[in-house]
Amino acid sequence: MHWRTNPKLAGRFLPEHPDDLQVIVHDGGPRITDLRPEAVWVTVTGCDNDVFTGRILNQPTQLRSVQQGQQIRFVMPAGSEHPVLVTDKYLRERPSWRIHPCQKCGFSELFDAPSDLTRVVFPNVPEGAIMEAFTSFCPLCGGVQALEFGEASDESEQQPHPKKPWWKIWQ
Repeated sequence: MHWRTNPKLAGRFLPEHPDDLQVIVHDGGPRITDLRPEAVWVTVTGCDNDVFTGRILNQPTQLRSVQQGQQIRFVMPAGSEHPVLVTDKYLRERPSWRIHPCQKCGFSELFDAPSDLTRVVFPNVPEGAIMEAFTSFCPLCGGVQALEFGEASDESEQQPHPKKPWWKIWQ
């Protein structure tokens, strides 16, 4: 039960139920669905680094892809009050993308796998093509998040940032 001492989850558990906390669940972000995310109670059952697993304790009121009793995986992103549901597909694709936090709220993850976002945002791009960079709406506040394709390594994270942001190519 080492998740109880994980600093990312500190202060989020119920005192009388030390494995229970609220998690934001969703059917996808604003480009994928019109349904709004909801906070549900989850009992944490496991942890693999910063990816947690748990069982949903209450039925979401309007979502279709998550149910009471379902096992889910979630992360605790920057810019969010609560942990957020992630899919296996998202976790597989996540290491290949650099997600720049939302300009407005600082949210540092996505609700959707980048390939799903690409398919919806750029419907005419050939199957299997990968965008080098694009922006998306933040699923929490509606601000803007930028995505860059390319695995982020420890080495690249230590290099100084360029003099101008990557998206300001005309300046």
